[in-house]
Amino acid sequence: MSDTSMPEFESADNEIQVIPVTDFRNVDGDFEHRLPPPSATTNAEEYLQNHPDVHLSDEAIRRLVQGAVEPQDLEGIRVERHRVETGWLMVISYRAYSPMVSLAIENDRLLAEVSYAADPHAADVRKALAMPGPHTEHAVLIHPDAYKDIEESVDRSAKRVLTDNPQEVGERLVERPLMLVPVTFKSETGEPADDLTAVDGNCRLAFCYHRIPPVPRGWVDDSLIGDASKKRVVLRPSHLMRMSLERRRELVRKVIKAAYSRLKEPRTGSSADIRDRNKWAMALNALTIPVTVIVGYRDDNAQRGMQRFPAGVRSLLLRMNTGGKVFADGAKNAVKAEEIITGLYDEGLLGPEAQARPTRDALIGRGDVAASMEGLGFNPGLPDLRFALVMQHLTYKSPRFNALVRSKLQTEGNLVLSRRNGPIVELGLRSYSASMPTNSPRTALETICLWQDLVDNSWVVENIDTDTKVDELLGRADTGETQATLLLGALGMISLVMSGHLLAAAGSAEAHAGTTIARTSVGLITKGLLAQREGRLILADAIKRVRAGLPLRWWDTEKQELVEQKTDWRGSTYNAMLRSAVRHGWKAKAPGKEKKTPAEQEADKLTVFQEQLSTAVDRLRDLFELREKNGTTDKLAWVEVEASFNQIDDIADDLRLISERKPRNR
Repeated sequence: MSDTSMPEFESADNEIQVIPVTDFRNVDGDFEHRLPPPSATTNAEEYLQNHPDVHLSDEAIRRLVQGAVEPQDLEGIRVERHRVETGWLMVISYRAYSPMVSLAIENDRLLAEVSYAADPHAADVRKALAMPGPHTEHAVLIHPDAYKDIEESVDRSAKRVLTDNPQEVGERLVERPLMLVPVTFKSETGEPADDLTAVDGNCRLAFCYHRIPPVPRGWVDDSLIGDASKKRVVLRPSHLMRMSLERRRELVRKVIKAAYSRLKEPRTGSSADIRDRNKWAMALNALTIPVTVIVGYRDDNAQRGMQRFPAGVRSLLLRMNTGGKVFADGAKNAVKAEEIITGLYDEGLLGPEAQARPTRDALIGRGDVAASMEGLGFNPGLPDLRFALVMQHLTYKSPRFNALVRSKLQTEGNLVLSRRNGPIVELGLRSYSASMPTNSPRTALETICLWQDLVDNSWVVENIDTDTKVDELLGRADTGETQATLLLGALGMISLVMSGHLLAAAGSAEAHAGTTIARTSVGLITKGLLAQREGRLILADAIKRVRAGLPLRWWDTEKQELVEQKTDWRGSTYNAMLRSAVRHGWKAKAPGKEKKTPAEQEADKLTVFQEQLSTAVDRLRDLFELREKNGTTDKLAWVEVEASFNQIDDIADDLRLISERKPRNR
């Protein structure tokens, strides 16, 4: 993290005032910051140590109390409860010194370049940190990664938010509380064993650090500075994390002393003097933050102890993250997906422990993925196998499974394909995070990469890791074996999408194909391919060719064999031709020479209807987006939408007359 990458301090025409945060006044009656001595924290520590709802070690309690601006207020403080899905989180709220708190450990939503251990090509690049685990006794998150990787993560996160999400800190106090949680590290190289970190409020905290001017070299650990010529250094989050509790308190004291020493100097009235005074006034205003600290957890099932504490913290974070830099849909789906997999593991739905733990690690994709895949009997060098494993586990159907997933997704009713799709896409794409750009594949997969047979039928992922095994799988699919057909479709769909040959339907697709195309989801295109021998050949060949890094081949209807693509074809061309073949079939037909069968004619009419229905849905989404952009909250008048509702109801009634009953999915 380069010191020179930090934004410059803002200048101001008028002096910025130091804002009072306590009732303390000096002999002149003016407010001053005063760091309380450790002796002022004793009563508060004893109170929290004896409180039945505080589940922390004495050292963790000492850390949060000695970081408080007014520790005496923690004596007798009310411990409040926040409801989460699996139990209650216990929290206290007070004002703390910002340098006594550390940034969140990892922040995937702000690290677009993050890579996951799920990608076999991520061995030599920075990978996403592993999920924190639970402590056996206390409400503490345990981070298993190497300490140097954690330091790199927090420095990178700070650098990013300073650029991407500026905060009004310094001229005014931080007003919205940060959510904090005690953590501990599995460090074996002498770093601090525990800390108090933000799980919400990284942007605000990073700007509080940024408002502290460069400090003398001796105030931080020399080993982290690097350049011996630097007499003053910009504080990094990693500098603070390396300090002991006592040294961090001493840093706060020195910053306060330096700030008031400068502010008490006579005013000259010059612009330079005002800017310098404002710099130190902003430092004092950024020195404290309102915090809500998680201090305990009580599971609804007392026998689970702290096992589900990390899931409770993630659940709270996702639901409270509505301000500042909110989670994008992809990040929300990723968090929900990890909650689902962790929940399945906690509830014993991933099998016995010997199978469940590697399954969990393989599906989440953050750490120990290669070993986990090998332990499950899969080739860890093939990312499509892991993606298929994600699809298989999240298309499972049983009352317990469905109830858990619905609770994690906060939805009611049937667990339809669209609700399963988002978590599958986000976890699946982790297999390619270091290998390729995933924007286009994500767009294609978000059209829904599933088809109903994946849910209606039980299927498993086999270790199809050679061309011979792919050919055998194809042979079994040709005989109508459901297991082989679904696995062939899953692996083939992944190969086509991730190689850029099966994309979302583009506006120019008809021009590429020279005819109409099937404008349906990726999943329905795959289902259409599985229904025809030529389509199954395309899918099997795509698996082999993509793994080998070779260009995909096309089906020649005259030669009745797979042939090399034309040299002027692009991925979008292949996509258009594929969609055309799904709609019209693979047989060469001269226009007007061969009459379509009644079944083909009906299929065409159904496709046209579904395309127009999809277009109508897209236009409704456009309306939603426009209302959100305009900030419109007024409800539409009934007279404006009554005709549309009646039409939709009539369409649904008519379609039911010619379709099978909807499968029950409980």
